[in-house]
Amino acid sequence: MKQHQIAMLGAGFISDFYAMTLHSQRSRDQVRIVSSRDEARGKAFCERWGVPDSTTDMAAAVNHPEVDVVVIGLPNYVHADAVELAAKAGKAVLCTKPLGRTATEARAMLEAVEQAGVFGGYLEDLCYTPKTLKAVRAVRSGAIGEVTWVRSRETHPGPHSAWFWDGRLTGGGAIVDLGCHCIEIIRNYVGKGVRPVEVMCHADTLVHPIADEDNAVALIKFENGAIGQFEVSWTFRGGMDLRDEVAGTAGTIWTNHFLRTGFEMFTAGTAGGYVAEKAESEKGWLFPVGDEVVELGYVDMFSDMFRALEAGAPPQETFYDGYVVNAVMDASFRSAKSGRWEPVELFEWRGGVAPRIGSGAQPEMYEGKVVIKREILPDGRHKLILKDPASGDFEDRVVTAG
Repeated sequence: MKQHQIAMLGAGFISDFYAMTLHSQRSRDQVRIVSSRDEARGKAFCERWGVPDSTTDMAAAVNHPEVDVVVIGLPNYVHADAVELAAKAGKAVLCTKPLGRTATEARAMLEAVEQAGVFGGYLEDLCYTPKTLKAVRAVRSGAIGEVTWVRSRETHPGPHSAWFWDGRLTGGGAIVDLGCHCIEIIRNYVGKGVRPVEVMCHADTLVHPIADEDNAVALIKFENGAIGQFEVSWTFRGGMDLRDEVAGTAGTIWTNHFLRTGFEMFTAGTAGGYVAEKAESEKGWLFPVGDEVVELGYVDMFSDMFRALEAGAPPQETFYDGYVVNAVMDASFRSAKSGRWEPVELFEWRGGVAPRIGSGAQPEMYEGKVVIKREILPDGRHKLILKDPASGDFEDRVVTAG
């Protein structure tokens, strides 16, 4: 089995998670060199994760002769330059979310890897949480029928680093930071072959003295009639809240990924220390996470990326997926300004045409009338709501059996 040598671009918070995963999960891939603008920070990263070399020169890291994979854990405004370097070097490139600050920037990155013929993977970890993967498999199996509505929520007290708060560097506030996760989760449930067509979004700055949104809610309308809903906030108190809900014609799924998931602890002791990402307290009622790199999707994400790379196949999350996410976010920003539904503008749609939900399905009939709904009464009899197709009238009908 192939061992990959990795250039890690960035030595910050997300790169720590990436190195932790890479060095512990497959046990054969190695971060060979780390690039950081801060020399001391790069050397400290090497000490933490057993990385042989560090450099302040990003191009030198990318072009290291032993490196075959470049992992980008850099701020948003550096993604495009890093991808271009990797593509020119002929190296496989895995880029953290969001792919770009805008759809235009993301498209340029997509075209760079496709024109160079190199592997491009979009590191959208929350699409790989164990619960999400299992829930998506259930949806694909038909367990809940056709998906009609998906709600994805990510809220927390705000990002870790200063650059996140500067929209000139990021492309936006909570929508860019958190909405990218939610949008791609929604697309996985609705189906990536279903085109997102328009967005209605409300965004506001309620708490923090910044120029960009710290709260937003949006509706995404899909070609087949399905609706996606995302809720994002940098002002939620109490940790990080990650939840998804999926409604289908034959069932429902609820998932809670990070808060109130069955691990609760009260402490008045003096030990203190790290509890979980975005946790705000070391005392009182705490909600620890058993294994963050697993529960936040990093393990399955990198497994998928390297499996696809070795098989010469696309990963679950591609650069094109990252581009579509950016296009939906662009429409969200336009809608927040206009107060109207705004189209999702794509230079190319690669998903085909999706039929409308329920198309081709024949309604249930009872004595020549359409069954709108059926339910069981407390005494065991069945109640039907019926519609007369000739008159359009509705009626209740109680029958002894189904």
